[in-house]
Amino acid sequence: MMPAHETYDVIVIGAGAGGMTAAAVAAAEGLRVLVIEKTAFVGGTTAWSGGMVWIPANAKMKEAGLSDSITDAVRYLSSTVPEPANAGLRAAFLARGPEAIAYLESNTEVRLQSVKAYPDYYPERLGATSGGRVLEPVAFDGTRLGQAFARLRAPLPEFTLFGGMMVNRLDIPHLRRVGKSLRSTLRAARLVSGYALQRLRSPRGTTLHLGNALAARLYASLLARQVEILFSADVEDLLMQGDRVGGVVIRHGSRDRLIAARRGVVLATGGFSHDAVLRKRFFPPSAGFVSATNIAGTGDGLRLAATANAALNTDATSPAYWVPASLFRRTDGSRGVFPHTVTDRAKPGVIAVNGAGRRFVNEALSYHEFVLAMLRDANGEPDRPFYLVCDRPFLWSYGLGRIKPFTRSVRCYVASGELIEAPDILELAAKIGIKPALLTATIAAYNDGAKEGRDPEFGRGSTIYQRHLGDAAHKPNPCVAPIHCAPFFAMRIYPADLGTAIGMNVDAQARVLREDGMPVAGLYACGNDMGSIMNGNYPGPGITLGPALTFGYIAGRHLAEGAAGSVAPRVATTSA
Repeated sequence: MMPAHETYDVIVIGAGAGGMTAAAVAAAEGLRVLVIEKTAFVGGTTAWSGGMVWIPANAKMKEAGLSDSITDAVRYLSSTVPEPANAGLRAAFLARGPEAIAYLESNTEVRLQSVKAYPDYYPERLGATSGGRVLEPVAFDGTRLGQAFARLRAPLPEFTLFGGMMVNRLDIPHLRRVGKSLRSTLRAARLVSGYALQRLRSPRGTTLHLGNALAARLYASLLARQVEILFSADVEDLLMQGDRVGGVVIRHGSRDRLIAARRGVVLATGGFSHDAVLRKRFFPPSAGFVSATNIAGTGDGLRLAATANAALNTDATSPAYWVPASLFRRTDGSRGVFPHTVTDRAKPGVIAVNGAGRRFVNEALSYHEFVLAMLRDANGEPDRPFYLVCDRPFLWSYGLGRIKPFTRSVRCYVASGELIEAPDILELAAKIGIKPALLTATIAAYNDGAKEGRDPEFGRGSTIYQRHLGDAAHKPNPCVAPIHCAPFFAMRIYPADLGTAIGMNVDAQARVLREDGMPVAGLYACGNDMGSIMNGNYPGPGITLGPALTFGYIAGRHLAEGAAGSVAPRVATTSA
């Protein structure tokens, strides 16, 4: 279906978190908004994510009895993002992030809650907090979307149970204690029975959590404001009026159409994670071509902005946000990418080794730091192998990758090659191409300290962040346990990205800038189309969604102020 109008106040390209935020805010301010989405679904990578939103000094911290200040946040960022580049944008983010959250909660369907215990990723640094800066979406009932629920991108199946049941962070410990605790068993029973009822009327569970809940809440906000969304449409070009962006040229089906934007256009297409040319240009050779992001992120926003002489922000310590990932094939033949964020690496009884059979990193570091260690170890060598190694008790208790805890048979995973199994370490080493003596020595050295809960080589479990990701019930160190009970397992992991950090140069109003530092009139960017305000560093959970929501909000408000002008170019419709 084509758009109902030839002219809108605002056109947003991309229906991820940043784009939908900009659209929701502009619509809440009374503007006519069109969202153009190249896929058949809203949500982008956000719908697959944990949905964490990092906003220092947010009002919900105070409500929860937690203290924070912009001063402390500045101190923390000065050590975790030490580069001077984009300091002004970080200042704008810190100043307006709490304002953005307050506005969204007052004017849209977005509802967030404080995560009281989730430390910043470098808790030993000055200004760090042990929790509260992270906000998560409140659970959402998908049935509120009505028929539009089918347009919400589903979560990754590997992060659901029983073919479509989502659970939140607090449910997971209870699910692990089923049969051991009456309270946990009853809670699990309620979850499963509720899900069973939902499946009577829906192809998947309708109690939404994490990033799927955030995407649903933003989508509900657009529907409530009658924002038009054009699905399965490509934006082929920006419509220029002199030096000003005044609309877009879209291809929908077999027709080209020009659609004008009185106030401006927002680029929010999700970065370039799946564009081989841009990856080769900006990524290190050892990074490879694995991405945990939505496949629609092919650099559309960057290419469109380039036609308006926009400047690319390459001031990034890292060109992407990283995560170790394992690969597999689903039953439908599609390739799956499982991001090893927080479910397994920091738990007691697993180590990571390189192709020489040696440990190379503290496994409980943040996923971003973990991959930086992989890239350093690879030293530019493409396709260098890395593995997670564990024993049967670990696999049973914590799972590994997409293999869930308490999986009785792993035969299918072994048969597919996703999981390598052996009766002893010597044979496991041989199966993964590592000299048996080296892997044996590595595990023996690790086990010597692990018997006492120590990790002399890397200090695993030494910070509150690392211990937060471990198993609190395991003593004395929630992150360390020996690897000694056969059979033994290995799973290959790859450097993968969670999103690109290189994007357009913007100012504090989210306006895209030219090389001379002046704004491109009528053109805005947010999300991964906007250059990373953290310069590719990763200070805490939600530092991509926090800026995405904040600068989406800033763009929407600035567009509503009419600063971009209100003269729309004449439009025409052409056939291919």
